Amino acid sequence: MGDWSSPTFLGLEESELGPWDIVVLPVPLEISVSYGEGTERGPDACIEASSQVELNDRVLENDLPCGFKILTAPKWSSDAPSLREQLNSIRDYVKKWIRSADFPLILGGEHGILLPIIEAMENHRLVRKISDITIVQIDAHADLRDELNGERFSHGTVIRRSLEAGVGNVVQIGVRALSSEEESMIRQDDRIQTWFAGDLLSVSEHLSNWDKMIASISEIEGPVWITFDVDGLDGSLVPSTGTPMPGGLSHWGAVEIIENLFSSEKCTVIGADINEIVPDTQGSLTQFSAALVSTKIVACHIANLINNNA
Repeated sequence: MGDWSSPTFLGLEESELGPWDIVVLPVPLEISVSYGEGTERGPDACIEASSQVELNDRVLENDLPCGFKILTAPKWSSDAPSLREQLNSIRDYVKKWIRSADFPLILGGEHGILLPIIEAMENHRLVRKISDITIVQIDAHADLRDELNGERFSHGTVIRRSLEAGVGNVVQIGVRALSSEEESMIRQDDRIQTWFAGDLLSVSEHLSNWDKMIASISEIEGPVWITFDVDGLDGSLVPSTGTPMPGGLSHWGAVEIIENLFSSEKCTVIGADINEIVPDTQGSLTQFSAALVSTKIVACHIANLINNNA
């Protein structure tokens, strides 16, 4: 089934016997990167960094995992000759694991991993059809191009491809770099709601617009998939991601978004991917920031499990 001797998420002891409450899936895809490289090393680096993250979280009364079962699965790999075939392999890999755990947490790898993940969600017990899903995208980039460097399944096209695959709605948070093609699509497609970083975080605007954004995501209904490109964070927090951008979310801004999504009574977060993780060569801040985001998502999901079982 794979190498069970590898490091585990948060450094926890794990059981090979399922079912599990959460499965951590490393997907080290790197094939269509357009600037910085290194995403193939990102999942391993994030898991290694997570062993240094505190197990105490303010949404929980006890330390993680609070009696719940987490599995760090053997990582995906493929030698398929084309990008689309590699994405198909990722889809099949994710499908296999969501039969064993309700909540997948997927560590990437370039953002192109999202499309096969969404395709695999047809097999999730909480999804009747793909159009019920709302993607909440934290990202510096809109990822709505029709093609990037001649590739239609690139990291820069993945949100557009996900909409074409049938996703019902996309809420983008923190976008601050986009093409005129993408800006036009945002204006014209009512399935897309974009909260630009400049409107959320500029000194004169951020208080009122930030509160409006938080209120808006609390009104999302149905199944939600979180796709968290780490370049959505300010570049000072993720200096090694492929295209680190200034003017992004703070750590605490990301925490507030995640906590509000999980505490909403109207939507259900069915899983998440944290992508574009590139390990620092002169330190560990990028992978540690990714590990903190990942741990917050796990803690919020477990808090919901506890509340639902109370």
